[in-house]
Amino acid sequence: YVNAAIIASQELYNAIQQLKDNQKLISAGVLIAFNTSVAITFASTEAATMNLEAVEFPEEVLMLKNVWDIFSYNDKVTKTDFALITVGRKSAPTPEGVTIAGNNLFIEEGATIAPGCIINTTSGPVYIGKDAEVMEGSMIRGPFAACEHSVVKMGAKIYGATTIGPGCKVGGEINNVVFFANSNKAHDGFLGNAVIGEWCNLGADTNCSNLKNNYDEIKIWHEQQNKSIKTGLSFCGLLMGDHSKAGINTMFNTGTVVGVSSNIYGGGFPANFIPSFCWGGAEGLTTYRFEKATETANRMMGRRNKELSEAEIKVLQYIFDKTKSQRDVFAQS
Repeated sequence: YVNAAIIASQELYNAIQQLKDNQKLISAGVLIAFNTSVAITFASTEAATMNLEAVEFPEEVLMLKNVWDIFSYNDKVTKTDFALITVGRKSAPTPEGVTIAGNNLFIEEGATIAPGCIINTTSGPVYIGKDAEVMEGSMIRGPFAACEHSVVKMGAKIYGATTIGPGCKVGGEINNVVFFANSNKAHDGFLGNAVIGEWCNLGADTNCSNLKNNYDEIKIWHEQQNKSIKTGLSFCGLLMGDHSKAGINTMFNTGTVVGVSSNIYGGGFPANFIPSFCWGGAEGLTTYRFEKATETANRMMGRRNKELSEAEIKVLQYIFDKTKSQRDVFAQS
């Protein structure tokens, strides 16, 4: 059993593989992994591991404790992943007409980079995944990863550390953002220090503030604690859950959290916290009816020959039911 919040490394992998039966791997009191022949549930983990022989892991361990850790750790993790993925392998040749600074670019077979692009790898590696496309005039500074079948639109300006997930399409100005799979920010607009879930869409000229005008520490909504908490960060932008959308010219304030399957549009800044399954914007929010939200999700997924599975529908229904009390407070049912 492995703690899913732990960020993997070769050293951790080796240590976990060496665990014997009835041993647990710990670091600074945190349970990383354990080896047992007994089947357990998550709820019984503490009791099941209490008397196991402890093996201390001597090196630093990165662990996701907050959602903003996803973009905060991305610089280090991208560099580590790049080394793991490319070791012993040879990059496809760099196309003609592409300007490269440094020697830390890896291009998978089937990827295309159009003439006129500028790629700077002196501050970190740049990885262009299988069948990914980087269109004309794009400027990319590492560390950066464009995953399989992703697209960087013409004239995009991308700073590290940024990851474009499989099937995503991105454009405009992007700085230290992690896009999960099949999400789009295909047009102009700024997005920085952000996490965008799967199957999201940000309309043309959607912009997000990532720094307060008074340079103060940023607070964001913490769903478990049901209140805003301090992040310790000066830079924090948009944190958006799966299947959420933003209409054209949407403006997100610093440290905005958007839940799952919400549809945001209209003038002005919407609230800094938008619960799951909401519809509206700065002028007010209403509940996004479950059947309408799943219809929209299936229409978007259908464009890539996919649809919601029965299991995914059950997960979304659980989230819809679980967040009703939040909508009752923040939106008009």
